[in-house]
Amino acid sequence: MQYMIELDNISKRILRELEGDGRVSNAELATRVGLSASACLRRVQELERSGIIVGYRAVLNHKKLGIGCIAYVGVGLSDHTKHSQEAFEQAITRSDEVRECHNITGSYEYLLRVETTDLIAYKKFHTDVLGVLPQVHAITTFVVMDSAKDDR
Repeated sequence: MQYMIELDNISKRILRELEGDGRVSNAELATRVGLSASACLRRVQELERSGIIVGYRAVLNHKKLGIGCIAYVGVGLSDHTKHSQEAFEQAITRSDEVRECHNITGSYEYLLRVETTDLIAYKKFHTDVLGVLPQVHAITTFVVMDSAKDDR
């Protein structure tokens, strides 16, 4: 059984700092949170060991990588069985365009974050990937025009 781990204010500050800059040096992180470098390192290592910090990643410039179309896609399934969900999830994880896939509540079973080079490439994904899956009953696309905030 998973349980929530209680954190003190210093550990919470460490996490906020690392979320903002995962490449910050331990010495700088220690200064920012008011600890010695050795105490800060021990805390970060404990946060990693406990599974609170599960990894570090790079934030990419999508435009420089040729990603010109980002869309959030609501997907409704034709039936709500475990088998149908598993088949959809297996198919969708093979698609490079799908960057996130969330099983959600509400009008749709899934919310996808899809990245393509442009709207034409998105249409091809819509038709050739989502459109051929037998589990898919409904597709609603929300194309991102701009992002005022994106902390991923």
